[in-house]
Amino acid sequence: MRVALVVPGGVDRSGEYRVIPALLALLAQLTRHHQVEVLALQQEPRAGSWQLAGAHIHNIGARRTRARALRRLLALHRTARFDVLHAIWSGPCSLVAVTAGRLLRVPALVHVAGGELVALADIGYGGAFRWRSRVREHLTLRAAAAVTAASAPAVAQLAAWGVRAERVPLGVDLAAWPARAPRRREAQRPARLLHVASLNAVKDQGTLLHALRALPDECDCHLDIVGEDTLGGRVQRLAAELGLEARVRFHGFLPQRELRPLVEHADLLVVSSRHETGPLVALEAAVAGVPTVGTAVGHIAEWAAAGAALAVPPADPGALAAAIRAVLTDEAQRLHMAHAAQCRALAEDAVHTARAFTELYARVAGVLPARA
Repeated sequence: MRVALVVPGGVDRSGEYRVIPALLALLAQLTRHHQVEVLALQQEPRAGSWQLAGAHIHNIGARRTRARALRRLLALHRTARFDVLHAIWSGPCSLVAVTAGRLLRVPALVHVAGGELVALADIGYGGAFRWRSRVREHLTLRAAAAVTAASAPAVAQLAAWGVRAERVPLGVDLAAWPARAPRRREAQRPARLLHVASLNAVKDQGTLLHALRALPDECDCHLDIVGEDTLGGRVQRLAAELGLEARVRFHGFLPQRELRPLVEHADLLVVSSRHETGPLVALEAAVAGVPTVGTAVGHIAEWAAAGAALAVPPADPGALAAAIRAVLTDEAQRLHMAHAAQCRALAEDAVHTARAFTELYARVAGVLPARA
């Protein structure tokens, strides 16, 4: 099949920086069997093109992005007909894909991967604040040939919007990020906590730091924070105000090859997000044998029901601290969570993701019968 993916970015020509690992993993799998053209709406300010993970990347650029992306899709279709269009993320990506699909009479799919349907007023996060955005989402999601999301909570959220969606996690590339069996903690050293996320309001590192400060002295632990700082040092200043400088290390953004050693040495991944459809880092940690404690969002919420994670309400430092302590003081539970999470992550790796999407492509293109 000839497939067009529409993405906001995450496909930098370096293959290491400003990339989304799950997206590269998906491309590597899809391009084994399909011809894939990727339209990146704003990877770079200026238009350009390059090859990555077997796909041809068309960067649209920062000016009149949606209109130029639509024209680019139409031109590529005239060169060789697309069998399916696929927006990874809704919002502008789905608008471009669904509009092009209607014009070209080609089925368009949408994978909801972010906060497109969310409105967290206290932090100004989400795509559902403006009535125009809500109307756009209602129209594009209902016009899509199929809608998917990474986790059960995201699927449920779409159902609340009246949109039927299928659960398709964005899995880990096991060739690039191999499995490692869970290991016992070294009792003689401080526990190593890991947090991987951009420093921003929705990831809520404030709750994370307050939870660390609330841990009792018996929980001797250090925290590594990995992620690009978008808050101008606010999180680092809070760590200093709470007296946590000696217990917290900020690494900034790290490519996968530098992140992997930190994950392997961690005893526990901690997620403090107010909203997630995934997150991918929970899958990566699970593959590397590390369990997750975090807020009841995305994979963490669905895994907690199966004993594969421990989940607490968002924005509750006390509850998060109690959950961290519970796992660090019960090695049997920590290892049970690690094994259970790893089984789930391995079963839903990047190969699984590509197969699920390929089946959807065939179904909406009329190659396979629709499911009952």
